[in-house]
Amino acid sequence: MDKIKLKKVIFNGLFIAVSLVYACKPNQMISKKVSKEIKNSQMLGKYQVGFALYDPVAKEMILEKDADKYFTPASNTKLFTFYAGLKVTPDSIPSLRYVERGDSLIFWGTGDPSLLHTIVKGTKAIEFLKKTNKKLFFAVGRYTGDFFGNGWGWDDYNDYYQPEITELPLFDNVVLVTAKQAGEMNIFPKIFNSCFTADSSSKATKFYAQREFLVNKFHFPPVKTTANYEQQIPFKTGTNVTLTLLADTLKKEIQVVNEVLPANAKTIYSSKSDDVFRQLMLPSDNFVAEQLLLTYADKLGLEMNTSKVIAAVQEKYLTELPDKPKWVDGSGLSRGNLFTPRSIIKLLDMIYKEVNNQERLFSMLPAGGKTGTLRNAYAKTDTPFVYGKTGTLSGVHNQSGYIITKKGKLLYYSFMNNNYVQPTAEVRKEMVRVMTFVHDNF
Repeated sequence: MDKIKLKKVIFNGLFIAVSLVYACKPNQMISKKVSKEIKNSQMLGKYQVGFALYDPVAKEMILEKDADKYFTPASNTKLFTFYAGLKVTPDSIPSLRYVERGDSLIFWGTGDPSLLHTIVKGTKAIEFLKKTNKKLFFAVGRYTGDFFGNGWGWDDYNDYYQPEITELPLFDNVVLVTAKQAGEMNIFPKIFNSCFTADSSSKATKFYAQREFLVNKFHFPPVKTTANYEQQIPFKTGTNVTLTLLADTLKKEIQVVNEVLPANAKTIYSSKSDDVFRQLMLPSDNFVAEQLLLTYADKLGLEMNTSKVIAAVQEKYLTELPDKPKWVDGSGLSRGNLFTPRSIIKLLDMIYKEVNNQERLFSMLPAGGKTGTLRNAYAKTDTPFVYGKTGTLSGVHNQSGYIITKKGKLLYYSFMNNNYVQPTAEVRKEMVRVMTFVHDNF
């Protein structure tokens, strides 16, 4: 809306009131209207909310609400892991390092999550090991971290979203229990069949398998599975488990050696980076996120350690952020991560420029009403207007990404909600309402 002001001027010795019209800039109009929507919301005043809306063409922040405050990002953390990948592994993911000596082939893991991954299905390294006629030796010890990330909940060890971290992951580091028909129980990889036993003392009325914390012993109640049952259970990792899985896959004997990776070791790449990045971002795959950081360490010639590669990435690629992030893992499972909305906006700008292809970038991000973790958040559509990353923990629900308005204007946004007690569905609904308002009105 235009502003009208009266100004007195002297004309032929007389004071005359002249009306002057000052046009509001488009971004000022957006700022006022969106600010009003947030201020008048009955939901958003009940917990901590950080919001930032940015115009990349004008290179100006349209609206900020506590955008300089730190929030728990949850899986918005994967945006940082994604950007690091764009810089460090832009084309392909390293899958295996190796040297050949006489009749022996010694190989080292790189942390590659795509290695026999159920979706990405990286197989080149496995095919290479299958075809060689040399004796195989697995050199252990590259990964120097713990099997869980910094600040992870130990009691989530049985849940699909928290597989352990290893230098040579196989089959997503999970056991898959399925049943096409009621009463069936199929286990994959099959070597875990003998690890499952029925618990006759269980009073459970529904089938659910539970692993013991530190060993691969799985118990299930004496009830039938339902049709189309599926459960992913992280297995307890270790060198012996890795060797058994690999030997069973290759149908070959593998021995263990302790040897430092030499500078002349060759590299095998199994998967295209974009394919792995899509698996990282669309379903918000925690396993892929954590393992990718180890592949970055391999590419940068660093010790395979999460905290050390994060420190290196921050020093090398993230110095332009307005607020230094507290970044501790790749997935966002840890509440130790802390980012500000305005730093995420800057990161989104860096991602957009690094990819330099909107169609390619948006294909790797959840699309509102169509794909990934935003598929059911917005109304079903074949023409999404939001592309971004969600992030959810107990009391945390965030969205950060790109929005295309009805008039075709591209904006960046970061919407962070922390410390709420309302159902997450209500928080999501309010966030979607505000972002839909931005799309519809500008």
